[in-house]
Amino acid sequence: MSKQFFPNLSQNYIEILKDDEYYDITIEVGEDPNVKIFRAHMIILYYRSPFLRRTLASNKKNDKGALSHIKLSNISPDIFQIILNYIYGGVILLNEQEPSEILKVLVAADQLLLQELIDYLQTYLIENKSKWMEQYFELIHQAGFQSNSLLELQQYCTNFMAKFPEKIFKSLDFTSLSEKSLISLIKRDDLQMKEIEIWDHVLKWGLEKNPTLLPDPTTWSDYDLKMMENTLQHCLPSIRFFSLSSEDFFQKVRPYKKLLKRQLYEELLESYLNPNSEPNDNILLPRSINIDGIIDSKIVNLNIVSIISRWIDKIDIKSKYAYARELYLPYEFKLLLRGSRDGFTPKKFHELCDDILYTVTFVKIKETEEIIGGYNPLIWKSSGGYVKIKDSFIYSFKNKDNFKNPILSHVIATNHALYHGSCIGPTFGRDINIHTNDNDNDNDDSKEYNYCWYRQKSYEKKIRDTEDFFSIKDYEVFQIMKKDD
Repeated sequence: MSKQFFPNLSQNYIEILKDDEYYDITIEVGEDPNVKIFRAHMIILYYRSPFLRRTLASNKKNDKGALSHIKLSNISPDIFQIILNYIYGGVILLNEQEPSEILKVLVAADQLLLQELIDYLQTYLIENKSKWMEQYFELIHQAGFQSNSLLELQQYCTNFMAKFPEKIFKSLDFTSLSEKSLISLIKRDDLQMKEIEIWDHVLKWGLEKNPTLLPDPTTWSDYDLKMMENTLQHCLPSIRFFSLSSEDFFQKVRPYKKLLKRQLYEELLESYLNPNSEPNDNILLPRSINIDGIIDSKIVNLNIVSIISRWIDKIDIKSKYAYARELYLPYEFKLLLRGSRDGFTPKKFHELCDDILYTVTFVKIKETEEIIGGYNPLIWKSSGGYVKIKDSFIYSFKNKDNFKNPILSHVIATNHALYHGSCIGPTFGRDINIHTNDNDNDNDDSKEYNYCWYRQKSYEKKIRDTEDFFSIKDYEVFQIMKKDD
């Protein structure tokens, strides 16, 4: 058993700072007219600060018996006093300090390589002074990216810029961002900006770094082009060019095509002109833009919603690059039914979904995690059998996160596009069948779906590798409505 007496030990060591007899080093801190000389003890400094250890070791080589003396001109006396209290006593009092002073202590701790204090102060600021940090973001950003040690502060800045880019571009001179900071930002999947805006800002940043260049690329010489190419070489791989619309590509990217690698430009051009071209595996997916009110789903994400919306509006309907284009979200998806919330019975389906136009269904298959479903522009009913329609379609995705190769299948047997019945859920022709057992005639309203299968019959393409029975892990039905402008 051991007893630790750290408070008294800490207090005793802090009192050593007042020693006028046994000190063996002086530290000159600050710049004129605010300069102060501190008395200290090499042995303590040597073991508490890696930076001071190196400094003292260097001074020792030139030691001729004189009292050691070092200078720290870029730390103010007040800040260094706080640092010394930490070095000697392991204590730091922040309640009385303004956030700006705490930031200065952090910067000083970083210079002196006091990692324990660096970690603590970064966390303290982020958890306790976030409002102040937002207000003085430019100051925080400048401090965070001047060192490789302030990783938490850098992460905070990048997170904030990704979430609120419009605030940054209004309050911060975007072109003053360091290359490291810019790259860390445009790499983010959750950067809340349109891709064409990101491209515009990157070009603006590059032009600022090369003030002799005119904005018009047709005026650039080969030397000018090389300069801009070198400036942007580490930024270009993070631009998601395939997410751009054909119009944005033509107007905003094509004039700068010489900045892009030839193979990339040719692939981009082909993706817009040749609907049968195959995407390569290295294409970056569209960024995850947070748009409230689009959909509340446990099964699909906005990428899948975007693809479905394109199919509904017949946009890029044949292009295999649809998954890579910038999110297309003209509709709100109003949740009508969720199996895990409302139950898996035909009764509940008809109660919540009948007589509603324009519905989209997603079914998650228990055995494979596949997502299958369909679009119905007409209403669902509890009776009537087969329904004729020409604009319905069905689809499949490997899973929620794998939407690169979705399968879209349009109805070809239009007389058998949908099927209505009291013991039937959202059933698309003779292909996606969601039933209770047809032989069960007990009219039990609590009967859950137990007779679900897929086979290709009424729709043009096969959307599953196998034609067999499946179990439903969950399913959702949404009504789609045009968003208000």
